[in-house]
Amino acid sequence: MMPWIRIAGLMLLFCSMYLVLWPVPVEPKAWKAPVSPGYTGEFSANDLLDKPTKLNLPELHGPEAAAFDRDGRLYVTTHEGWLLRSNQTDDALEPWLDLGGRPLGLDIDADNTVWVANAYLGLQKVTQQGEINVVADQADGIPIRYADDVAVSPDGKVYFTDASTRFGAEEHYGTLEASLLDIMEHSDNGRVLVYNAETGATTTLLDGLTFANGVALGPEGAYLLVVETGEYRVHKYWLSGARQGQTDVIIDNIPGFPDNIHAGRDGRFWIGLTAPRSSILDRLAGKPGLRKMVQRLPAFMRPQVGLYGMVIGIDGNGKVVANLHSPSGKVYTTTGALESETHLYVTSLTAPFLAKYAKLDLGGL
Repeated sequence: MMPWIRIAGLMLLFCSMYLVLWPVPVEPKAWKAPVSPGYTGEFSANDLLDKPTKLNLPELHGPEAAAFDRDGRLYVTTHEGWLLRSNQTDDALEPWLDLGGRPLGLDIDADNTVWVANAYLGLQKVTQQGEINVVADQADGIPIRYADDVAVSPDGKVYFTDASTRFGAEEHYGTLEASLLDIMEHSDNGRVLVYNAETGATTTLLDGLTFANGVALGPEGAYLLVVETGEYRVHKYWLSGARQGQTDVIIDNIPGFPDNIHAGRDGRFWIGLTAPRSSILDRLAGKPGLRKMVQRLPAFMRPQVGLYGMVIGIDGNGKVVANLHSPSGKVYTTTGALESETHLYVTSLTAPFLAKYAKLDLGGL
């Protein structure tokens, strides 16, 4: 046998053994992915998000979430751990507080207290005097490993997600890396938690979710909308009334990875789609062994998705009422949107700016 044939055979054997035996942190579960509708029908492509006004983040990036306080000031979380706040006269963002960790979702209550879902630390309470406290880092005896989004109800209860109890964001080198592991494994370990400020207790409201992500409250706190990223869908959990404690899926088979959800105006809820769906990943849904092999590949060889910005608006029953795209990737890794009377602010996992649009330029929302 020629030496080069022997070498090639040994290399092939080594590669085969690597793909089958090399340890990886995921134990994928089989599931059935729906066939993506793509950018058709109510999700038809357009370029409405291609011309943003870019609000500068001072040497920072990753404006994951945004919120207004009761005085109309704009707050933004960043990848570096800073909470930015606008000045008193316009939207110019300035560093306000270094929260540490990786702050993701935020909401602001009637007293202007800022609540932050910090992926590395848990649920944070931030006062206007600049006091920062972690008020919840475990629930029902289980550590909070990936606090993701937060919504404060009129009665003062704070609802937030623990995206994955398996893959902690800090332990797995960042929020994106941990989310990819959780979605690849698909072991339904995300949960929705509720913090009671009066008692200091944090309990589980809903579990068994594949990467529990955005949360938003309906009018008067009657229900909670919950984004389940790994299943491309949104749940409606009833908090009061005859259906209290029951859950419905109000929209599913979304043609991208849904992230945050934020209550807007006129009954709208805004959802950011961080990336398009991967047809390869969907086809491997029922093949956990192959998904494990894919996880053994170098990152650059795994299924990739392009930069594509997309935000949709739904009503409280899941009907799509707005559909905004940036096919050119002028805005990208879109995580959600914040709506004012005249403008829409689109957040991002990785961008070095916060995108702002006049609603008149978006079809007069």
